[in-house]
Amino acid sequence: MKKRGLCLLAGTMLMLGACGEEKAVTGEEAAASADRVDNLTIGLHTDVGPLNIYTGNLDWMTDLVYDKLFSPSPYVDEPIPWLAESAEQLDDKTWTVKLRSGIKWHDGEDFTAEDVKFTYEYFRDGPANRHTHHVSEVPKIDAIEIEDSGDSVRFECAYACPSLASITFADLPILPEHIWSEVKNPRKFTDLAVGTGPYELTDYQSDQSYQFEANDEYFMGTPTVGSLTMPVIKDSTAMFNALRSGEIDASSRTVPAELVSSFAAEKSLKLAETSALSIVQFGVNYEMAPFNEGEFRNALSLAVDGQSIVDTILLGQGKAGDKGYPHPASPWTNPELSTPFDLTKASKAFDKLGYKDVDGDSYRETPEGKEMSFAIKVSAGEPIYVRAAELLVEQMKQVGLHFEVKAVDATTFAADIAEDNFESYVSLIGPHGVADPDQFIMSHKSGYLWSKELEYPEMDKLTSDWMAASTIEARKEISFEIQELYNSQPTAIALYYPQEIFAYNSAVFDQYVESLGYGIINKYSFLPEETQQAVSATQPELID
Repeated sequence: MKKRGLCLLAGTMLMLGACGEEKAVTGEEAAASADRVDNLTIGLHTDVGPLNIYTGNLDWMTDLVYDKLFSPSPYVDEPIPWLAESAEQLDDKTWTVKLRSGIKWHDGEDFTAEDVKFTYEYFRDGPANRHTHHVSEVPKIDAIEIEDSGDSVRFECAYACPSLASITFADLPILPEHIWSEVKNPRKFTDLAVGTGPYELTDYQSDQSYQFEANDEYFMGTPTVGSLTMPVIKDSTAMFNALRSGEIDASSRTVPAELVSSFAAEKSLKLAETSALSIVQFGVNYEMAPFNEGEFRNALSLAVDGQSIVDTILLGQGKAGDKGYPHPASPWTNPELSTPFDLTKASKAFDKLGYKDVDGDSYRETPEGKEMSFAIKVSAGEPIYVRAAELLVEQMKQVGLHFEVKAVDATTFAADIAEDNFESYVSLIGPHGVADPDQFIMSHKSGYLWSKELEYPEMDKLTSDWMAASTIEARKEISFEIQELYNSQPTAIALYYPQEIFAYNSAVFDQYVESLGYGIINKYSFLPEETQQAVSATQPELID
């Protein structure tokens, strides 16, 4: 295990340079190196509550307030130590993490090893949230102990965990023990989030706004923006009108294809393209016939023309999902994956399975001669996805399958998907679902891509091999095999990989950087340049 890290001593930030050279920059100097902006107003497309990670969140918002042991995320090859000073793997199942000293929570309490131990045990043993499987199952951490020194934590895994630093340490936000130890039902906790991050959440008005104030003592450098105001603007037309008028300085909602040219003509605005690390998918209920047949799902995948969807609906602003699942830009995805569009093969596969048009109505019947008709559920509040579902209906008709679109309100859609009340659906899945390799394994246990209660011997064998692998390289090799198996009979078919284009007022703030999977609205955009470089944040590609 290579030891990687940044060191903080007496308020001085020592940034690692080439060949281990160090450059000392004080927090004050870092802030002065760029003109500090007093306030940015960023339109927020949704309300996620007071940033309680148990009741819904946007990862980039959570990151403003909370820190993790490693940063920036599990979506890069090698995250670097953050709250951790260093991490060392002692054997296949054991890691120790040395923590930084001198860090404080937003309420002034000291950050300690007890907070780390508490957080990991709370996630492992308490109610589930989107982070907890990284402790409780994939991977599973049996023991978490504070070393005698008091500044290090020892982690003992139930099985080999070579990517603990790369994945788990880079995903789990650390909670303050002195607050959360008193929380018996985290889903009902409504206090404002308290973290160690570069911004403190100082005000939240439900469905109206968020207010963040800079943590000027932040251990990775003084933020370059003094405060962030985020009005909730759910309507996309209202959001972009506010951006044009100067009411907001940037938008968390990405610019749709049909507005790109008009926004590019706005002299006060810049457009930035980023790597979305998300997939718009066509999911099916794999516990329901005929979708419970792997060969049927493979034929269905062959009938999907993602390029047509990209050309027709997105006006070319995206990429066809012909590399399958997970996202091809993730360093953990098999670069050889291919899910081609082939109507001839699809039709022959359905014929071979016994699904034929026996009554001459242009639609196939079951092998038993029964009519088939399926609904594609989609959120009515996502017009792009509705249109994609409509195109899917036409594409499925070409191979003799009868589908129809059923658009429902967002709340109903979410409940139906959670309760398996669907035959098929169209939705977006973000970076945690399609760029985190541990989550891909977990998705086959959780009921999302598969359920561990259902037989799947080929996948079970590969998963066992994956759990036994003691190196990242071995894990990757097996993951690639798992991905090939999955894409040969997918339960969620990649339609396209969205292209994210953000618009912002460059006259107010022009220091945005991209962190893979987080767009330009992320905490690294508001930190000193040296810190941005440390986490390999990059300048987004500008669109003329």
